[in-house]
Amino acid sequence: MSRLGRWARRWYGAWRASRLGTRLAFGLGALALVVFAIVGTVTVSFMNGYLGRRLDEQLKTSQVAQVPGLRSSHGSPQTLYSWYSAVFEVDKGVATPQPGGTLPGDVGPLAQVAVDATRGDVFRDVYIDGTGPYRVRACPVATDQVDTGTVLLSAAPQADLDNTVRQLVLVEVIAFLIALAILVVAGRMVLRRGLRPLSDMAGTAHDIASHDLMATAALPVRASGEGGGAEVQELRTAFNLMLTHIESSLAARTAANDRLRRFVADASHELRTPLTSIRGYADLFRYAAANEPEEREAHLTKIREETARMSVLVDDLLLLARLDAHDAEPPVRPERIDLADPARAAADAFRAGRPGHPLEVAVPAGPVEIDADPVRLRQVLDNLLANAAVHTPPGTPVSLALTVEDGQAVVRVSDAGPGIAAEDQRRIFDRFFRVDNSRTRSAGGTGLGLSVVQSLVVEHGGTVEVASEPGRTTFTVRLPLPS
Repeated sequence: MSRLGRWARRWYGAWRASRLGTRLAFGLGALALVVFAIVGTVTVSFMNGYLGRRLDEQLKTSQVAQVPGLRSSHGSPQTLYSWYSAVFEVDKGVATPQPGGTLPGDVGPLAQVAVDATRGDVFRDVYIDGTGPYRVRACPVATDQVDTGTVLLSAAPQADLDNTVRQLVLVEVIAFLIALAILVVAGRMVLRRGLRPLSDMAGTAHDIASHDLMATAALPVRASGEGGGAEVQELRTAFNLMLTHIESSLAARTAANDRLRRFVADASHELRTPLTSIRGYADLFRYAAANEPEEREAHLTKIREETARMSVLVDDLLLLARLDAHDAEPPVRPERIDLADPARAAADAFRAGRPGHPLEVAVPAGPVEIDADPVRLRQVLDNLLANAAVHTPPGTPVSLALTVEDGQAVVRVSDAGPGIAAEDQRRIFDRFFRVDNSRTRSAGGTGLGLSVVQSLVVEHGGTVEVASEPGRTTFTVRLPLPS
């Protein structure tokens, strides 16, 4: 039993390791073999029954033609072909063959059929020792009473019929084997041709596997070709769509890694500047403490300024990291607020801190309720207003407008400054990006204000965009209203 099990497992393993075309071809052959077996069985059964009925008809026809003559002349029966033919006299259940007939050496089985025929025509299969199976028909010629009378009996050998059936079986087996071999070979060729597109896609996958994805995210190949039917074409299309998605994902990951490296490099550079200043002023403070006490307060003030600048930079970096990571502590805690309140508060703070820039405020009389974090939303407005003041000359008018449009709360912060170049507008929300002619460290910017604005607005489910031309720059923030 264990040897049979090992053989079965070995065969099953070889079967699973074979190619799909081979498995399909042999599966088709196995199905065809079952169909051939059913067709052959039905054909042989039908032919066997047909020949048996023909033999019965021949026996009946020959006896019907002889019965009238035997009744009138009481002669001998006719001998047809290689049949046995005889007349039996039945008396009280005992059948006695009459002279003139042809009978085998063992007449016992035939005599029993003759006895049964006194009550009517009888068809029966009889096996005679030494000669084989026979088909027997017996009919009464003249009957005086039950179990008494004259009976005509004919027995035809079934060897010819069996030989015919065996020849038919042999012919069918040979024909089916030839047809099966042709079907398997031709089917294998057709399947190989039909599965060629799948092999091509496998080759494409191997080409991609050998491609160095670290060097470039662009996948160099796609599944091409025609044929294979609708299913293969659908698979080819899905395969190419998958490759396109993988390529775009790899490109996005590469771009994200590049942005991360650039972000780390810029953050390191930005932090190094105030740290260098603090270290320098600390050295000066130590020197002044020993030699020029009156300068200590000035150096200490510089240290505080650089520390405050570094604190703002670190806070912005921490906020951006939390917005990117969505960690356990949510960076935004929304609640139902009136957007007009933080807008008015930001405007008041701007007027107090930037008196050199006239501010025009347009806020609806009624409430504009949204679900937002009031602290972070105030930070968005403060950054946009500060950006307008820092990067425009003194005296430049600034406006803050709040409206409701298409189911959204819309905040527009505009200024009449020199504008932003078109090539810079595409990168205006990138981290640490500065417009060369205005965004310098001397102006106090770190290049993170607008990045914080965009991240906070997106976290609230809104959008922010910029439109700029000489004499007019507008930042538009759109936030969804509660449903």
